[in-house]
Amino acid sequence: MHKLSIDIGNSSAKVAIFKHREVVHHQRLTKLGILDLAQLIEKFSPQKSIISSVNQEIKPLEEYLKKHTLYTRFSTQLSNGVENKYLTPATLGLDRWAAVLAAHSLYPNSASLVVDAGTCITYDLLGSSKAYFGGSISPGISMRFKAMHEFTGRLPLVEWSERDQIEAGTDTTSAMKNGVLQGVINEIEGFIALNNRKESTLKVILTGGDAKFLYKQLQNSIFAPQIINDPYLVLKGLNEAIAD
Repeated sequence: MHKLSIDIGNSSAKVAIFKHREVVHHQRLTKLGILDLAQLIEKFSPQKSIISSVNQEIKPLEEYLKKHTLYTRFSTQLSNGVENKYLTPATLGLDRWAAVLAAHSLYPNSASLVVDAGTCITYDLLGSSKAYFGGSISPGISMRFKAMHEFTGRLPLVEWSERDQIEAGTDTTSAMKNGVLQGVINEIEGFIALNNRKESTLKVILTGGDAKFLYKQLQNSIFAPQIINDPYLVLKGLNEAIAD
């Protein structure tokens, strides 16, 4: 049986077709429309579908999916065996919760620290007791560069890429790059060390737009054996919410 998972963010929509728990199709769209859904349904004939969206204007998409699939709107009320102890579940980011559900399914015998490196970097711990209490949110890589430019008088707006090396700064631009990129690596290692003291068996799952770069940099870390890069983690969590 095929299932359709859709994650709609502020700037793009991520779509995946699953056969049970296997990703058989994935794409990212600037804007998801009815025609896109029609093409996916015609090609894969998914029986179930789910949408997670920060944009509430998704009624046309929902109505179309209701006509052609068994449709579910994702929310923090869907728990799949995870105990949600977040004090304000209505304000919990849906992508954060979906990633936690995915970690629960993928690594049922371990605690998991989910690090989602996008516009912001979020850290969410799912304990070995399968209880979720929350996590932390910090600025993402691009946001840090933008903040230094906007909140100072003379620092430039630094462009960076996955090919950048983390090296000691020999001029203003390289010093800014080193400060931000090495700072993020140190931050992640700090969160791993903190949560290693709480949990004896901890998986660290990187996801999000900057995860590939961070995963590469962390291969020299003492924590490297614990770290997994999973670009489809949020979509996998949505799939778990409509599991058979």
